[in-house]
Amino acid sequence: MTDPTDSRTGLQLRSLVKSTGELTVSLTRVPTPVPGPNEVLIRVDAAPINPSDLGLLLAGADMAAAARSGTAHDSVVTARVPDAALRGMTARFDVSMPVGNEGAGMVVAAGASAAAQALLGHTVAALGGAMYSQYRCVPVDACLPLPAGASAAEGASAFVNPLTALGMVETMRREGHTALVHTAAASNLGQMLNRICIQERIALVNIVRSDAQIELLRSIGATQVCNSGSPTYIQDLIAALTATGATLAFDAIGGGKLAGQILMCMEAALIAKATQYSRYGSSTHKQVYVYGGLGAGPIELNRSFGMAWGVGGWLVTPFLQKIGPAATLQLKQRVAAELATTFASRYAGVISLAEALNPEVIAVYSKASTGHKYLINPNLGLAGS
Repeated sequence: MTDPTDSRTGLQLRSLVKSTGELTVSLTRVPTPVPGPNEVLIRVDAAPINPSDLGLLLAGADMAAAARSGTAHDSVVTARVPDAALRGMTARFDVSMPVGNEGAGMVVAAGASAAAQALLGHTVAALGGAMYSQYRCVPVDACLPLPAGASAAEGASAFVNPLTALGMVETMRREGHTALVHTAAASNLGQMLNRICIQERIALVNIVRSDAQIELLRSIGATQVCNSGSPTYIQDLIAALTATGATLAFDAIGGGKLAGQILMCMEAALIAKATQYSRYGSSTHKQVYVYGGLGAGPIELNRSFGMAWGVGGWLVTPFLQKIGPAATLQLKQRVAAELATTFASRYAGVISLAEALNPEVIAVYSKASTGHKYLINPNLGLAGS
């Protein structure tokens, strides 16, 4: 292998929750890994800040009261984790954890295998955790070679959002549904899902939170978009579900009334078409999968949707494990082929590792709203980058 840098260490962003309830986020200098025979070393140049990354990085702490000590690359940010959130974190107490699900960059060193050597000098995306690091060593199978000319920023989000969107459509098919509902639908992921459904002529009901988000989705071809803040939201959702026949929903919000409202409106749409009364409601199964946690609090279900329904959790990694390596490879190949079109992502900005520890910057990139997704470039502003 070739030595990518004179320094044998690199910076890595880490999160630690103490048993006392204190969160510390810091930069740690770690040894630069040496690839094994079937591994490659990536100089990470772009890694997105996904909601799942924020969950690990900030641990639900009160960042409005965060304190910062040190300067630049020696900064440490501390904050308090609420007791309610702390109860579910005992397994991570006092363990310093690297952060960053996915990212992209150039392969600067490779193991001896032919597959590893073939990636040397190429820009790849990777899914392997700890991507908020200057250098990340991953197995060849965790990499997705990017098309010629594609930048690390263009490939940084090549896994989580694209495979989630494709997984939603595949789940719909495998479970016998014919149309979908998606919440927080104006997000990068939601826009990808719309492009997939338009290509494949799948009816999709989008739930958003503003008229501006309605216009955004309509500009890319969406036809069924409902504003959950509108006075006519329930009637609008019933009409969209009646038109599409959607009986499967993916909910990014999680907490609150939204999942129950979707089930209620699905039932109303089905009952309106029924030719025979049943005191148990429609016999058609209605399913809501919660795949995100943008909303705080418990899921509230007002039982007004018959007896054929379900609410459960859905995550992309278990789904990919379920469908197996061959089917997963087909999805990855589609992502690579349509990286600049169907699966294009947009970002509000790029920040460095040092900036990621600035409380004022944290307040910006941790904001859970459409159009505020950021990239971290772990090598930005560092010598040798």
